[in-house]
Amino acid sequence: MHVRSCEDGRIRVPFFVGEDRSRTWVLTREENGLIQLKHDHRHEDGSEDTVTQYGGMASNTGSPTVQFFPADQFTADVLPAAVGNVWWITLDETAFTYNLRRLGTPTLFTVKFDLTKPIEVPDAPWGWVD
Repeated sequence: MHVRSCEDGRIRVPFFVGEDRSRTWVLTREENGLIQLKHDHRHEDGSEDTVTQYGGMASNTGSPTVQFFPADQFTADVLPAAVGNVWWITLDETAFTYNLRRLGTPTLFTVKFDLTKPIEVPDAPWGWVD
């Protein structure tokens, strides 16, 4: 993962898995101050995947180190099995952690990125225009 874009009110964080550059987390601060998390999924040609833009709106203002995002209605509509998804991000001086729990199931996904080991800026995510 790397922060590719930090604009006023929006941060875009591509998350690559090997050569797969299809995923970008998009965090947007809404007018009410809450943060929205969306998952932007693209094909190699830049076109949107059929399952994209799902995510959730923060349920509260969170804190400087943790924010929770329960699945929103759009997510429930396009991915009915994800209606119980809760994503959360934690951040401290050494790590950025992305988490997913599907409530009512044993599903838990966590990926932790070591912020003390910078990487060279990789190629752009699929569909990205600099």
